[in-house]
Amino acid sequence: MKTIKLRNDKTLPSIGFGTYLITDDDAEQVVYTALINQYKHIDTAQAYGNESGVGKAIQKYITENNISRDELYITTKLWPGNADWGHTVADYDSTIASLENSLKLLQLDYVDLYLIHAPFKKEDRLEQWRALVEVKKQGKARSIGVANYNINHIEEIKKAGMELPDANQIELHPWSQKNELVAYLKENNIGIIAYSSLLPLSTWRVEDGQASAKTQEMRNEQLPFEEIAKKYEVSEAQLLLKWGLQHGYGILPKSMNEKRIKSNIDLFNFRIKEEDMKTMDSLDRGDGLAWQFGDPTKVE
Repeated sequence: MKTIKLRNDKTLPSIGFGTYLITDDDAEQVVYTALINQYKHIDTAQAYGNESGVGKAIQKYITENNISRDELYITTKLWPGNADWGHTVADYDSTIASLENSLKLLQLDYVDLYLIHAPFKKEDRLEQWRALVEVKKQGKARSIGVANYNINHIEEIKKAGMELPDANQIELHPWSQKNELVAYLKENNIGIIAYSSLLPLSTWRVEDGQASAKTQEMRNEQLPFEEIAKKYEVSEAQLLLKWGLQHGYGILPKSMNEKRIKSNIDLFNFRIKEEDMKTMDSLDRGDGLAWQFGDPTKVE
């Protein structure tokens, strides 16, 4: 498996398995299926409510295959809390306690990457980041990072004199390319992990309430993905995932279907030609579309 480099010179597998919208009851079987199909990076989060099921899958895989914990890469995320949504906001102590609880649910002594899930109130962000620096010192997280942060959010950390994130997980696909943010992350050697890579597909989050009207409207446009995919004899999903890999991003495909789980990791027997990459790059619409409440990178 190829890897991407993080700021602290550690690496993560370039293809991970995403678990958003997988229930805790389903997670054990689905994540185990991903693991036996060669996924080495599993991405979960406190907010997903499935860390227990993910942990059971990890332990089952380790036990049945007699492998070392170090052969797997596990990411989870702190839900920072947003008072405007009626949530309790995480402070320094509760951030550390949150990771302790996640480790208990995952049945692990450490995670490979611990992220702050989103930037909410400015006054809370640095306190949460201080706590992540501490859990990294304690060895409970090998690497630390953020998700959905923009340049200003990371500059806050820099101005406070603290170490910068090892990674930033953000929505990235041909419709939302965030070129200025991506350039900044590369300049600062912050690893880039893409989520919602498959958003342009008509099958992306088709359940009620999962996809916005805006995405449905955009899908009515004439899109080149099917035509390009045919050239390489791959699926549109494989094409979109490969687009992210060729830009140097880590990717996190998610599926509950074993056939698609297998095809989503089968990405190294073709390469998208430069002219087709340019065509896909020309489709940028700017802001992210995955979050129900708007693009979190727009939070001040």
